[in-house]
Amino acid sequence: MTVLILGSGGREHAIALAVSNDPQVGAVHVAPGNPGTASFAVNHPVDASDADAVVALAREISADLVVVGPEAPLVAGVADAVRAAGIDCFGPGREAARLEGSKAFAKEIMTAAGVPTAEAVACSSVEEAEAALDRFGAPHVVKDDGLAAGKGVVVTSDRAEALAHARHCIESGHPIVIEDYLKGPEVSLFAICDGTRALPLQPAQDFKRVGDGGTGPNTGGMGAYTPLPWAPADLVETVTTSIITPTLTEMNRRGTPFQGLLYVGLSLTSQGPRVVEFNVRFGDPETQPLLSMIESPLAQVMRAAAKGDLSAFDDGLEFRRGFAVGVVLASEGYPGEVTTGREIQGALASDGGSDPDIIQAGTALDGDRLVSAGGRVLVALGHGETLTGARQAAYARIGRITLEGGFHRGDIALTAAEEEAFTALSEPKGSLGDPGANS
Repeated sequence: MTVLILGSGGREHAIALAVSNDPQVGAVHVAPGNPGTASFAVNHPVDASDADAVVALAREISADLVVVGPEAPLVAGVADAVRAAGIDCFGPGREAARLEGSKAFAKEIMTAAGVPTAEAVACSSVEEAEAALDRFGAPHVVKDDGLAAGKGVVVTSDRAEALAHARHCIESGHPIVIEDYLKGPEVSLFAICDGTRALPLQPAQDFKRVGDGGTGPNTGGMGAYTPLPWAPADLVETVTTSIITPTLTEMNRRGTPFQGLLYVGLSLTSQGPRVVEFNVRFGDPETQPLLSMIESPLAQVMRAAAKGDLSAFDDGLEFRRGFAVGVVLASEGYPGEVTTGREIQGALASDGGSDPDIIQAGTALDGDRLVSAGGRVLVALGHGETLTGARQAAYARIGRITLEGGFHRGDIALTAAEEEAFTALSEPKGSLGDPGANS
């Protein structure tokens, strides 16, 4: 099987690496890719959102499967174009991708499907936003209705800050959604879907705030870990039954079946799991530790989902034992204006080759030097029989990497590791992740 993966970040590096381990895969191509994917796959300088160019490349390399990594090409309808060309594509079509492309549409689907989520109001004027903020009260949750690269949400007790974000979005031509605050630790659950069936992955948790202790501004994510020793034992079953399956059923009812990766962002409230948001692709940085744990043949699973029939995998996905932790190395200035072009040292394996536990994101080559090229530069992975061991491995690995001005959080999975013995808690502690929900 020849697989083409679209995208250039850490998510796509992780997907490409996992796909390359499938025994049925003979060649992996990435467009445009990064220096990390170039170490084991073939990169192509093609814009992932250019449907015509993607189809032309897929035909040129005789791709059997195209995997769309980022959200923008999905919302733009690239998956539709690939399917129209007769090539299997893992990723929802334009209409189904509205689950991420529009917060208001996602709320509409959840309401119709009876999916538990926060009450919300769509606003297109500052006056409507003011009324909604007063209605729900603090903490205020304000979301850009469209795509915002994980940075369109403000959760704050400061009404002025919330209103300023609402005003900025509206004056930029973006409607917003203001919703009730969900109190409880946040969890990410991914599911590979074929339109009717869903294969859930292990639950994961990411850390959105830039600083230790969940301080500072929201980011695209500073680290993640999986599985969650403190999560309810029936969490995956509960979410699949009450959230994922009803959502797939409603999408089917509307004639827009969802085939691809459904990302369910959850808040574990005292009333049970509630949906914070849907995404329609693998989330970053949870993807990096999650896919490093999969033992099932990922390309075969994705192709089965693309064909609309996951029945061969009814027994579920298989995962390696233990835990995985991923820690993000970020550039100076992130998540604001960042400094790039600085040399990265120590990112290779001890033998000088590619380290499979270093997942590159914002990197580039300057001659033979690996340099930073974005806000989130790479993710260092660690694995272990215990969460403590996985943390130690991840931090030992990132500790060997140098980048002038680069930084990382020091508390990824720390509280959960300290409370590792408390598994399957019926009332998860809010302190296990970053404070706050709806992010």
